[in-house]
Amino acid sequence: MEQITAFDAIVFPSDGRPPSIVQLMTSPVIVSPAQSGQEQNPQSRIPHPEVHMDYIAEGYNPRAWDFQLMEALDGMYSKFTNPYIIFYPTVSRDGMPFPINKCIQDIQGRGFKEEEAWRGNIVIAKYHDDPFTGIMHASMADFPIIKNYLLTHGCSPQVLS
Repeated sequence: MEQITAFDAIVFPSDGRPPSIVQLMTSPVIVSPAQSGQEQNPQSRIPHPEVHMDYIAEGYNPRAWDFQLMEALDGMYSKFTNPYIIFYPTVSRDGMPFPINKCIQDIQGRGFKEEEAWRGNIVIAKYHDDPFTGIMHASMADFPIIKNYLLTHGCSPQVLS
């Protein structure tokens, strides 16, 4: 059995602490050939951003969070060679909404809109080719690009329920 593999990712804590590098754990996806109709891709991995998300429901695994792809900045004519994937919590332990992410709210400044607010701890990873088979290490050198994106982009509407 393959073991857990970790990649560096950036977490934006909801309590206003500065962003930092964390280890995003990934585990192999186990799919039987009968389920998929084809052979298993040995590189398929499922990330576990829930490890870094406070107040997230336990036992839901990947259903307790969702993701949004960050493939380009506004005004770019082509996509990033190595885009980003933004993981955010969707199911809280107590059924209440997650707190507004103060770190991202500070980045957005006067452009902050509560109806599009990022909520809870946000984990951002970097990838190549495919978001779930090509996760790679991110670093704080990626922070200015991510900050630029977060400055003008809110969270997907389905999180606000």
